[in-house]
Amino acid sequence: MNLGTLLRTCDAVGACMAVPKLPWMPEALDKGNTLRRPACVHWTGRDPIAWLSRHREQGSRIVGVELADEAIRLADLAAARERTVVVLGHEHDGIPDDAMELIDVAIEIPMVGTGASLNVAVAGSLVLYRLAGFL
Repeated sequence: MNLGTLLRTCDAVGACMAVPKLPWMPEALDKGNTLRRPACVHWTGRDPIAWLSRHREQGSRIVGVELADEAIRLADLAAARERTVVVLGHEHDGIPDDAMELIDVAIEIPMVGTGASLNVAVAGSLVLYRLAGFL
Protein backbone atom coordinates (compact mmCIF):
# COMPACT_ATOMS: atom_id res chain seq x y z
CA MET A 1 0.00 0.00 0.00
CA ASN A 2 2.98 2.32 0.44
CA LEU A 3 3.55 2.86 -3.28
CA GLY A 4 -0.13 3.56 -3.94
CA THR A 5 -0.15 6.01 -1.05
CA LEU A 6 2.96 7.74 -2.42
CA LEU A 7 1.30 7.89 -5.84
CA ARG A 8 -1.54 9.86 -4.23
CA THR A 9 1.01 12.29 -2.76
CA CYS A 10 2.62 12.71 -6.17
CA ASP A 11 -0.78 13.66 -7.54
CA ALA A 12 -1.38 16.08 -4.66
CA VAL A 13 1.78 18.08 -5.43
CA GLY A 14 1.62 17.80 -9.23
CA ALA A 15 4.40 15.25 -9.57
CA CYS A 16 4.72 11.99 -11.44
CA MET A 17 6.07 8.72 -10.11
CA ALA A 18 8.78 6.79 -11.93
CA VAL A 19 9.04 3.08 -11.19
CA PRO A 20 10.76 0.07 -12.75
CA LYS A 21 8.62 -2.10 -15.02
CA LEU A 22 8.51 -5.16 -12.78
CA PRO A 23 5.67 -7.71 -12.94
CA TRP A 24 4.37 -6.91 -9.44
CA MET A 25 4.58 -3.11 -9.75
CA PRO A 26 1.12 -2.33 -11.25
CA GLU A 27 -0.58 -4.21 -8.42
CA ALA A 28 1.63 -2.48 -5.83
CA LEU A 29 0.66 0.92 -7.27
CA ASP A 30 -3.04 0.03 -7.20
CA LYS A 31 -2.97 -0.77 -3.48
CA GLY A 32 -3.49 2.38 -1.48
CA ASN A 33 -4.28 4.42 -4.58
CA THR A 34 -7.74 5.93 -4.27
CA LEU A 35 -7.40 8.49 -7.08
CA ARG A 36 -10.45 8.81 -9.30
CA ARG A 37 -8.38 9.45 -12.41
CA PRO A 38 -5.32 7.67 -13.78
CA ALA A 39 -2.16 8.81 -12.04
CA CYS A 40 0.99 10.04 -13.78
CA VAL A 41 3.42 7.11 -13.82
CA HIS A 42 6.65 6.88 -15.81
CA TRP A 43 8.05 3.41 -16.35
CA THR A 44 11.83 3.33 -16.11
CA GLY A 45 12.17 -0.05 -17.76
CA ARG A 46 14.19 -2.73 -16.03
CA ASP A 47 17.24 -0.49 -15.61
CA PRO A 48 16.29 2.43 -13.36
CA ILE A 49 19.96 3.51 -13.12
CA ALA A 50 20.13 4.09 -16.89
CA TRP A 51 16.82 5.98 -16.72
CA LEU A 52 18.12 8.13 -13.87
CA SER A 53 21.38 8.79 -15.71
CA ARG A 54 19.50 9.91 -18.83
CA HIS A 55 17.41 12.35 -16.82
CA ARG A 56 20.48 13.76 -15.13
CA GLU A 57 22.16 14.23 -18.54
CA GLN A 58 19.02 16.06 -19.70
CA GLY A 59 19.40 18.56 -16.85
CA SER A 60 17.22 17.15 -14.09
CA ARG A 61 18.37 17.73 -10.53
CA ILE A 62 18.62 14.43 -8.68
CA VAL A 63 17.70 14.41 -4.98
CA GLY A 64 18.27 11.28 -2.93
CA VAL A 65 16.62 10.61 0.41
CA GLU A 66 19.41 8.86 2.26
CA LEU A 67 21.49 8.97 5.40
CA ALA A 68 24.87 10.06 4.06
CA ASP A 69 27.79 12.09 5.39
CA GLU A 70 27.06 14.94 2.97
CA ALA A 71 23.27 14.88 3.45
CA ILE A 72 21.43 18.07 4.31
CA ARG A 73 18.44 18.21 6.64
CA LEU A 74 15.00 18.17 5.08
CA ALA A 75 14.32 21.59 6.66
CA ASP A 76 17.24 23.04 4.67
CA LEU A 77 15.96 21.77 1.32
CA ALA A 78 14.76 24.61 -0.89
CA ALA A 79 11.65 24.30 -3.03
CA ALA A 80 12.34 22.94 -6.51
CA ARG A 81 12.85 25.57 -9.19
CA GLU A 82 13.85 23.09 -11.89
CA ARG A 83 12.89 19.61 -13.02
CA THR A 84 13.74 17.38 -10.05
CA VAL A 85 13.85 13.63 -9.64
CA VAL A 86 13.58 12.26 -6.09
CA VAL A 87 15.23 8.90 -5.48
CA LEU A 88 13.94 6.79 -2.60
CA GLY A 89 15.75 3.66 -1.56
CA HIS A 90 14.70 0.45 0.07
CA GLU A 91 13.63 0.81 3.70
CA HIS A 92 16.47 -1.46 4.89
CA ASP A 93 19.14 -1.22 2.17
CA GLY A 94 18.78 2.42 1.14
CA ILE A 95 19.71 3.77 -2.28
CA PRO A 96 22.12 1.52 -4.22
CA ASP A 97 25.68 2.83 -4.61
CA ASP A 98 25.42 3.18 -8.41
CA ALA A 99 22.37 5.43 -7.97
CA MET A 100 24.07 7.43 -5.19
CA GLU A 101 26.80 8.35 -7.70
CA LEU A 102 24.13 10.23 -9.70
CA ILE A 103 22.70 12.16 -6.75
CA ASP A 104 23.18 15.95 -6.74
CA VAL A 105 22.05 16.35 -3.15
CA ALA A 106 21.25 13.87 -0.39
CA ILE A 107 18.47 14.69 2.06
CA GLU A 108 18.09 13.24 5.52
CA ILE A 109 14.89 13.27 7.50
CA PRO A 110 15.71 13.80 11.17
CA MET A 111 14.36 11.18 13.57
CA VAL A 112 14.66 11.01 17.34
CA GLY A 113 13.11 7.58 17.89
CA THR A 114 14.77 4.20 17.68
CA GLY A 115 13.75 3.46 14.09
CA ALA A 116 16.37 3.72 11.37
CA SER A 117 14.01 4.86 8.60
CA LEU A 118 10.49 5.85 7.63
CA ASN A 119 8.50 3.89 5.09
CA VAL A 120 8.67 5.01 1.48
CA ALA A 121 5.24 6.70 1.51
CA VAL A 122 6.01 8.85 4.54
CA ALA A 123 9.58 9.75 3.53
CA GLY A 124 8.61 10.48 -0.05
CA SER A 125 5.61 12.55 0.97
CA LEU A 126 7.66 14.74 3.30
CA VAL A 127 10.27 15.44 0.62
CA LEU A 128 7.71 16.02 -2.13
CA TYR A 129 5.76 18.54 -0.06
CA ARG A 130 9.01 20.35 0.80
CA LEU A 131 10.12 20.45 -2.85
CA ALA A 132 6.68 21.67 -3.88
CA GLY A 133 7.08 24.59 -1.45
CA PHE A 134 4.09 23.51 0.67
CA LEU A 135 6.20 22.99 3.83
